Amino acid sequence: MTQSTSSFDAVNEISQGDQSRPAETGAGKKRLICVGELSSLPRDYVEDDVLLLDSSATVLDQLSDQSIEGVWIARDLLPELGELRGLCQSGLMLRDFPEGAALLDQKNRVLWANRRLRRWFDKVESDPVGDTIYEMMGNPEILGSDLCPFHTAFTTGEESSGTFQTESGHYYQVRAAPVGDQSPPTQLVITVGDITEEILQQQKLAAIHRAGRELADLRPSEIFQMGVDERIELLKDNIRHYLQDLLNFDVIEIRLLEQATGYLLPLLSVGIDQEAADRQLYAHPHGNGITGYAASSGTSYLCYDVINDPLFIPGVANSRSSLTVPLILNDQVLGTINVESPQIAAFTESDLQFLEIFARDISYALNTLELLVAQKADTAQQSCNAIHSAVAMPVDEILNDAVNVMEDYIGHSPEMVDRIRRILKNARDIKQTIQQIGQRMTPLEAVPPGISPNEHALLRDKRILVVDEDATVREDAHRLLERYGCIVETARGAVQAVPMVRDAGDENKYDVIISDIKLPEYSGFQLMMRLKELIDPVPMILMTGFGYDPGHSIVNALQNGLHPKARLYKPFRLDQLIDVVKTVLEAYGATPEDADDSESN
Repeated sequence: MTQSTSSFDAVNEISQGDQSRPAETGAGKKRLICVGELSSLPRDYVEDDVLLLDSSATVLDQLSDQSIEGVWIARDLLPELGELRGLCQSGLMLRDFPEGAALLDQKNRVLWANRRLRRWFDKVESDPVGDTIYEMMGNPEILGSDLCPFHTAFTTGEESSGTFQTESGHYYQVRAAPVGDQSPPTQLVITVGDITEEILQQQKLAAIHRAGRELADLRPSEIFQMGVDERIELLKDNIRHYLQDLLNFDVIEIRLLEQATGYLLPLLSVGIDQEAADRQLYAHPHGNGITGYAASSGTSYLCYDVINDPLFIPGVANSRSSLTVPLILNDQVLGTINVESPQIAAFTESDLQFLEIFARDISYALNTLELLVAQKADTAQQSCNAIHSAVAMPVDEILNDAVNVMEDYIGHSPEMVDRIRRILKNARDIKQTIQQIGQRMTPLEAVPPGISPNEHALLRDKRILVVDEDATVREDAHRLLERYGCIVETARGAVQAVPMVRDAGDENKYDVIISDIKLPEYSGFQLMMRLKELIDPVPMILMTGFGYDPGHSIVNALQNGLHPKARLYKPFRLDQLIDVVKTVLEAYGATPEDADDSESN
């Protein structure tokens, strides 16, 4: 009879075996555990060969004795069959429990460990019983501020837990609880869970957040010294670095969405074939690959096998799977980020989650960069505007005075007239140079998404004369109209305005003339009639305060050719001013194509 691992099996073996077999005696003899009266045994045994017990509950404590051959339990003391079956099943359950389990004594020595725990710590062949749990786990380190869960559980009599890290880089969550109701407890039952993947995911997530904060993290000194292109290159280098080194993506493509056209402009490509990098893609769900679909729908797309995916357009010849995520900020798609792999199903849901998180950081970084560019452009524009405002009115005074002086010399001193014309040209050049500098210092990147820089192309390079006694009105005309590329000159009254028009010539002729209806010398209508002798028709706009027109200038002007919509009411709003000016320009033949021609010339 062999040593029994189950009292139920031992009973059956004794009761059903060969009852005539004599008991061994002498050296190496086997002994029998008997629960009940010795007389209840099926045959005579020598009393020295029998270990009498009064309860089946104490049988397991004696089975460690190698001389024990079997167990006999009297039927009246036999535990119920369900209890025995539960005992056997519990042993199997603990052995194959998906987490590690062990029983410890007060010195943290292992009294028993299940199969899972032995396998994790290479104790399948060697018996860990007698070793401390620390020795069995390879002397791991307790992370953070956690206390030893075993010492805490023994001391407090309550359940305790802690996180351990082994030298191999694995992480385990350990829970310890006292066994029984003794105080203080003498044994602990512990469970051990492998949380390595969870911890590594948390560490990776934290690293992604740190990387996101560093994407556009520039010190004031760096911003001051770097141009727009340099900041873009720095951002691209940071994105490339973190996608490759942190997320382990080798084939990367980032495109930015042009809001007006839907074109997906290539920003960054790593490992992408040049033909694919140069491919024209649009934010449309059909015919533009997964990138176009993600940009148009604003949703991520995980492609496990590109061969069986009708949307996929390869970026590299050996691509077998891909992951595409939209760049979104405030519910607006800014672009897309796409990664590819030569392996089928190379990307998981975790990769998708990490890339979506990093994509949000990229979106914020792009927005920060755009704000920096816009702020720099606005600062430059304000500086140029301040200089221009300080120069514009004095230059206008020079123009007015020079034209009036030139009127006196015309027909008498050609040399003096030529000299004055050079003064006029130089004065106009000063204003135009300042304006051009301001435009160059306002890069196209500063234009907000959805707003076309050519929205008011019709106004660009159009020459406008503003006649008003009020200096504030003249200053506002410079400030508002020159914002859209107009060339503005002003005059205080009709005496200055008429020679300005007469001596402008073909090169400096005015496309629009805006005049107050009440001028120091005579009315706006009378100015219009004098100008009509010089140019016909007169591209005139008349202004009046609060609709007040005591001399009926507007009525008379309408009867003599003033455009029906060529009226402004002071104080005018910017949109009203722009609309009226564009109306007059269109009425007298100016078109957006003219503006495009002037740019090409």
